[in-house]
Amino acid sequence: MKSLCFSSRTSSFSISRQSISPSRSSLSSTPRHRSMIETTIDAAATIIMKWDAETSAYAGVTSLFYESKREAMQYIKSVNELQEIMHILVSHQDSDPEKLTQAQHLMQIAMKRLQKEFYQILSMNRADLDPESISTRSSRTSTRTSTSDYDDDGSPDDEIRTIGDSISEVEDVSSMAMSDLKLIAECMIASGYTKECVKIYKTIRKSIIDEGIYKLGIEKLSSSQVNKMEWDVLDLKIKNWLQAEKISMRTLFSGERILCDHVFATSDSIKESCFAEISKEGATLLFGFPEIVAKTRKSPMEKTFRVLAMYTAISEDWQEIETIFAFQSASAVRLQALNSLVRLSESLLSLLTDLESTIQKDSSKTMVPGGGLHYLTMNTMNYLTLLADYGNILTDIISDWPPPARSSVPESFFNSLASDDSPAPAISVRITWLILVLLCKLDGKSKHYKDVSLSYLFLANNLQHVLSRVRTSNLLYILGEEWIAKHEAKVRQFAANYERLAWGKVLDSLPENPTAPMNPGEAKECFRKFNISFEDAYFKQSSSVVPDPKLRDEIKVSIGTKLVAVYREFHDTHKSTVGDESNARSIVRFSPEDVGNYLSDLFFVKISSESSSISSSASSHHRRHMRSPMRV
Repeated sequence: MKSLCFSSRTSSFSISRQSISPSRSSLSSTPRHRSMIETTIDAAATIIMKWDAETSAYAGVTSLFYESKREAMQYIKSVNELQEIMHILVSHQDSDPEKLTQAQHLMQIAMKRLQKEFYQILSMNRADLDPESISTRSSRTSTRTSTSDYDDDGSPDDEIRTIGDSISEVEDVSSMAMSDLKLIAECMIASGYTKECVKIYKTIRKSIIDEGIYKLGIEKLSSSQVNKMEWDVLDLKIKNWLQAEKISMRTLFSGERILCDHVFATSDSIKESCFAEISKEGATLLFGFPEIVAKTRKSPMEKTFRVLAMYTAISEDWQEIETIFAFQSASAVRLQALNSLVRLSESLLSLLTDLESTIQKDSSKTMVPGGGLHYLTMNTMNYLTLLADYGNILTDIISDWPPPARSSVPESFFNSLASDDSPAPAISVRITWLILVLLCKLDGKSKHYKDVSLSYLFLANNLQHVLSRVRTSNLLYILGEEWIAKHEAKVRQFAANYERLAWGKVLDSLPENPTAPMNPGEAKECFRKFNISFEDAYFKQSSSVVPDPKLRDEIKVSIGTKLVAVYREFHDTHKSTVGDESNARSIVRFSPEDVGNYLSDLFFVKISSESSSISSSASSHHRRHMRSPMRV
């Protein structure tokens, strides 16, 4: 520290040292050197006593560093020279004790003055030395060096104007204050007043960190307090914490570390102890909150995404946490952040297990009208698509989580996931498993439909919804195209089974060869069977729904292609066979266009109770033609 404090700061001081140092051994024995000691002490006494608040009213109400930057630099230089002389006087037994006593007295007065200046700069520049202003610097070394900024060769005011050309006014004031603090700290530390300097710094800067943490809404909470909170209240606190963590790491702690490193650049041990004591309490409080949340018994589905968000916030800032709190004395902060990550990951695994259990335990037997979407499908897929947005984080968390037990799932499940050469990632296994659990549950619910055709439509609709959510989310990258292709084939199979069971009798009512010759009686009977079967099928399926537009069009096109084409051939061939026009009108109830129009009205989701009736789903043109099924 001595060598740092006594390094050459100005050309005049350098000459003084050169004239003193070579002859230190004979300093007190020559009149010339005794005169030099007296001159140095007298020069120091002049400026030190000028700024002694006990003897000068002016000095008591004025700040040295704010009043005259040049004089402040001269004050520091004089104190450093005085300290050099004191070392020389102490090292020689034949030195003048009165001079040493005078120098010591002056040093005490000077240190008292510098303590006051140090306190004033810290207190009066709270706004300019706020962590946000400091943290905007491009690096921790961008501030000016101490006394070299105020060489006699240039004006301090000129230096300030030069800096102001490249940085903002706030940064200018901040930079000046930081340089002044560093200058004073170096001088006090070299003079043996480290304790006094550090105490002032810790007291003021810790209050700023504590105030910042308080303003960010971070408060000390116990597990019992958090457990008693309603979820809405806790959710707001988590959202607030996410914002507070970002601000704290970007500005509050990073800015404070920059300031501390700069002011106490000459001593690693001092800046370590200062920063640790200033920041440890607030940082531990900040990173302790996620651990408390992770331990709460509340586990609504929404909690999963708050847990993931908190885990993401800490993990993304982990490198910064390790850098800012790198000191051994700040290891408690790193440990607390790590503990929170561990607890959050454990909580997430528990929540995923709860999701699987919720799906498996769903015991509702209420059938969805029209074979539409089950709430379990929609809720589960909403959940999984949101989960997929945290794919990278999930991969880290569940990488070591054991896969589902083989005894509880079909062997084909594992076979479809991976080969021996390329095992599937843990996240793919887990998401695929959760969807499989959902599909198995839906398969069981489909059996509650008395109309078997509706059970297949129900399965097709719900699996189509699953696929749609996978295609339009990050689940696509987790599950892959092969998984999608496999389940698209299942949707087509379910849809085909629905068509066969719901519309098979209508197709069977038409002859295998629709253009084969028929007598009038045979033609009438065939038209009669078609009328009855088509009306039965239409009325049964009029309440069926297919929410997905793509699947809806595919099913209608498939039914229309098979039914309308065959009926058109039969209709055009045998309409005239049944008799004259008046007779034919009572027997040929539907034209091919009528059949196509009726089919086009099917499968739309009804938006009101009234629209569930046939009359509101069919157009007025259709109502004029559709009659009740004939029972013959």
